[in-house]
Amino acid sequence: MKVIAENRKAFFDYEILDRLEAGIVLRGDEVKAIRAGQVSLVGSFAAITNGQLFLLNCNISPYSHAYQKDDDRTRSRKLLVHKKELNKLIGDISRKGITVIPLKLYLNDRGLIKVDLGIAKHKKAVNKKESIKERDIKRQAAREIRGRD
Repeated sequence: MKVIAENRKAFFDYEILDRLEAGIVLRGDEVKAIRAGQVSLVGSFAAITNGQLFLLNCNISPYSHAYQKDDDRTRSRKLLVHKKELNKLIGDISRKGITVIPLKLYLNDRGLIKVDLGIAKHKKAVNKKESIKERDIKRQAAREIRGRD
């Protein structure tokens, strides 16, 4: 599995409750651009429209060697999930405060581009401060352990 893009800000802004793998419908030049690493997941999210799951605000830069240069960077792209998983997502999203966000974009073993979706709940400012404190405590403990050896 080769990770192409990660949404690191999502782990800071959201509490990840569950994960889900989905395929993504792309055009040929978008696949080339993603393989070249010209993609950003910051600010993107998934939404259900007409019973289908779509990825919104995912920024894929146009491929430089493409024949047709359509500058459709943030168009909505369909995500491919099983019907059972889609029904579970609809139930999760109907609860208040639950969002579906892409965590990473990667190539699987067969060379297909997949999206790792996170079912998440937005963190409040207090929770963010607590996570920063916990991270600092762990870092300090690791330093002390390293210093004793």
